[in-house]
Amino acid sequence: MGKPQELQLHVIDQEVKEEKSGQYQINSKKVASHEPRNYKWWISIIMYAFFVISGQSASTMLGRLYYDKGGKSVWIATLSQLAGFPILLPCYCLAPPISCTKNVQIQQPSALIMALVYFSFGIGLAAYTFMSAIGLLHLPVSTFSLVCASQLAFNALFSFFLHSQNFTPFILNSLVLLTISSTLLIFQTNPATHTEVSKGNYAIGFACTLGASAAYGLMLPLTQLTFKKLLKGDQTRAKVFEIVIYQSLVATLAAIVGLFTSGEWKCLSTEMSEFELGKFSYVMTLVETAIASQFFVVGAIGLIFEVSSLFSNAISVLGLPVIPILAVFFFHDRMDAVKVVAMVLAIWGFVSYVYQCYLENNNSKNECLSGSEVSKSPLLEEVG
Repeated sequence: MGKPQELQLHVIDQEVKEEKSGQYQINSKKVASHEPRNYKWWISIIMYAFFVISGQSASTMLGRLYYDKGGKSVWIATLSQLAGFPILLPCYCLAPPISCTKNVQIQQPSALIMALVYFSFGIGLAAYTFMSAIGLLHLPVSTFSLVCASQLAFNALFSFFLHSQNFTPFILNSLVLLTISSTLLIFQTNPATHTEVSKGNYAIGFACTLGASAAYGLMLPLTQLTFKKLLKGDQTRAKVFEIVIYQSLVATLAAIVGLFTSGEWKCLSTEMSEFELGKFSYVMTLVETAIASQFFVVGAIGLIFEVSSLFSNAISVLGLPVIPILAVFFFHDRMDAVKVVAMVLAIWGFVSYVYQCYLENNNSKNECLSGSEVSKSPLLEEVG
């Protein structure tokens, strides 16, 4: 009789151990899912931020060059910023298709829903790019950068309603400084530049640039919402390229329709032959604009994927004061004290934002070491 009792006790003991082991694994997964950011994550952030700043600056400067040297077609300027997506196809094919939630069974959205999402994003991207092209045609670079800075306010407003975005003192400080740094750029605008554009065209350029900023400020939190609600079971970097490629394809088709509907395609040969830098430079300007624009879009969506739409927009606004600095070298604009102050405020605001990143990362690290469950940060909001 003793052996059956011992065997029964042994079985019960094994079940208890397995249950505790299972609970331990579940708890370990919870803690592991909130581990602090490692160096690979920071490398990704630096890479995406570089794409945003360099791509935004290069595409804006090249767009200004296109207009200054004889380009007149708004639809060509729009198409040149959208049609570069084929260069991303190798990156999309080589991106690892391993999902971070591969062990979790989550129902994926239907192909029809995703097609509708990509179509909507594509039309929004085409509208944003078209309005930006009109604004860059009629506004000086400094004023254009100023109005584009309003996208940060639009993004913060939409993020508040769509994601219940919380604002810490360091985030608010960063947003205020980044906005002021771009706002200061209007004071270094040469008044003589305004005489080259009629008041009506200037008003159209200002309104279109403001509309583009609102559209961009809305698209970023909507993209973040797509990652959270629709693609939560497929959080891979391949999805970043997929979103860029499909929405750019739709936007490119929309721009082509606009080009032929407007009749601007009839003047392309004349525009190319009259371009001041020559036909080859004309083509290369458009090609380089397409490449730079794709770097910007990939960087912006990549930052949404890794952090949040508000952080992505903050990096974008950080790059806006860089454009007048580049104009000093390429268009021989004068460098004055206002531009220097704008750059200092932009760097200060960005450092404030990064410092909040540092505080949140340290909090995550300390809570992980103590084994407690880590709550999500309002700044480092995961899209998963």
